[in-house]
Amino acid sequence: MAPAPADPSATSSCCAAALKKAGEAAAVAPEVWDGFKCRKCHGFLSDPVSLWCGHTFCKLCLERGRAADRRCALCGVKLSALMVASGRARGPRRSGPQAPLQLRVNVVLSGLLGKLFPGPARASQLRHEGNRLYRERQVEAALLKYNEAVRLAPNDHLLYSNRSQIYFTLESHEDALHDAEIACKLRPMGFKAHFRKAQALATLGKVKEALREFLYCVSLDGKNKRARSEAQRENSELPHCSNQEGAAAREESSSLVNMAQGKVSRKEDRAKSQEEEEQDAASVRTGKCLEKKRNRCQIETQEDTELPNKVSKQDLPAEQGAKPDLSIPLGSFDASDLECSLCMRLFYEPVTTPCGHTFCLKCLERCLDHNAKCPLCKDVLLQCLPSRKYSKNVIMEELIAKFLPEELKERRRLYEEEMEELSNLNKNVPIFVCTMAYPTVPCPLHIFEPCYRLMIRRCIETGTKQFGMCLGDPVKGFAEYGCILEIRNVQFFSDGRSVVDSIGKRRFKVLHQGQRDGYNTADIEYIEDQKVQGDDCAELVGLHNCVYEQASSWFHSLKTSLKNRILNHFGPMPEKDEDPQVNPNGPAWCWWTLAVLPLESRAQLPFLAMRSLKDRLNGIRRILAFISRNQN
Repeated sequence: MAPAPADPSATSSCCAAALKKAGEAAAVAPEVWDGFKCRKCHGFLSDPVSLWCGHTFCKLCLERGRAADRRCALCGVKLSALMVASGRARGPRRSGPQAPLQLRVNVVLSGLLGKLFPGPARASQLRHEGNRLYRERQVEAALLKYNEAVRLAPNDHLLYSNRSQIYFTLESHEDALHDAEIACKLRPMGFKAHFRKAQALATLGKVKEALREFLYCVSLDGKNKRARSEAQRENSELPHCSNQEGAAAREESSSLVNMAQGKVSRKEDRAKSQEEEEQDAASVRTGKCLEKKRNRCQIETQEDTELPNKVSKQDLPAEQGAKPDLSIPLGSFDASDLECSLCMRLFYEPVTTPCGHTFCLKCLERCLDHNAKCPLCKDVLLQCLPSRKYSKNVIMEELIAKFLPEELKERRRLYEEEMEELSNLNKNVPIFVCTMAYPTVPCPLHIFEPCYRLMIRRCIETGTKQFGMCLGDPVKGFAEYGCILEIRNVQFFSDGRSVVDSIGKRRFKVLHQGQRDGYNTADIEYIEDQKVQGDDCAELVGLHNCVYEQASSWFHSLKTSLKNRILNHFGPMPEKDEDPQVNPNGPAWCWWTLAVLPLESRAQLPFLAMRSLKDRLNGIRRILAFISRNQN
């Protein structure tokens, strides 16, 4: 009576525990940087396309599948949403079916990869060409492409894994096994490589070794039904051999735990590659060959019981590393390859447009202030403006940080110095030359000029959210006195314009005028009201109460329609303060009254410069008296 078949679930559980332990132990070891790897196919990037979300993939990987279902493999955002700004928008939008998405290659990254890694870059192109031929069932032609690719990139596990599948389809099972073993060496925890090795072993009748590989696959991906099914099937084949050898083989299958601990040296990405899934259908078709070959059950002798992924030294690539050799050749690396074409400095916070061109984030924003087109190819980027959300190019930012740390440090220092200078609210304060503004009074602004778009954005980026407002002056450029405004909210429109909700904070006097990047600046000093005490204070309180009542009576005497317009624009009249000197700029109702009085801006300006609250109150009283006489 033959012994009962071993339970692959129990064995795979042991394997999974061992692999997890080995993976945790390996996690502390530093990994080779794999930034040049496509996160869809897990191979070297070919024709890299950087999406608006900041992630980069092979162009052909992004073009697979239905257009409506295409998503970023990392953040899950639909490509249709990411690439909406990539077309050349000319003329009215056409009705009917949506035009196909235009995927543009990242010009800088593509050139850099071709320069630094001509072999892997060309091999990646050949891999994609071979995959296309394989899908078209031109298997021999696909094999030629892969042979050339392996010659150019002899340490790429994906090339060996995929070529193994091609050999299997051509029923060259020894070659399929050979390539699968090399792929397993290069990527010990690659599911597909071990699965292809297992199917080659099974087809060659090596049931014991095939079972171990299938169980290894189950431990790597316990949810894979095909791996579990094949493991169960191979396990059922063991009793057909001699009882003694079958029992020994089943006992040896449990040694996968030790194999997992001894052979897995580091933790790798376990996600199944979409690149390799292209050939799954062929694996199902050719899997029928396994049934035909099972009668060739040849259990090896005890001296042939070494670990299942053993490969002879002469069969391995020249460099027996676990990852492709993608170290940067320092002699050929030049920081100028990563210079922004606008500022001619190293990329800082690089952003890649849908048309494939890369710029510093701040440089691109400044260009879009003037024209909603790519600075290089003039592609329309109009849809990028409303959200004002730019995602930095992840791979290029990591590349610069890893291989140009000193240059990046210097570039960051320059940027931080510039931000520190821009955040100074005493020297070179940005000045908006437009209208009168008063402390505590709202001041909505419509921003459409490029220089002021830049100015408002910088105020937000530095965190101050403040700028000066001055009246224009035909001789001096702008008035000697003004008011600091604080940004409360900004609403952007699709054409780059914006509406800024701001409110007055403090008054200032201009000491020196200047300019920066097209807008005015000034060195300023802040001014406050001079406080009084004793009898002067009591007199000031009486005057304050009297003028407040006078201003309130005047406002309530206005027509309802006019009052509603004032209330909608400036809000209600502020309450009277118990102490008129509590605020260094004086009572809020005074500034509200000056803002709504029917005066020319030139007549209002002297009130802003006054440092005496008594003089300001007397001036308001005279104006109210004059208006009342005219109304009567």
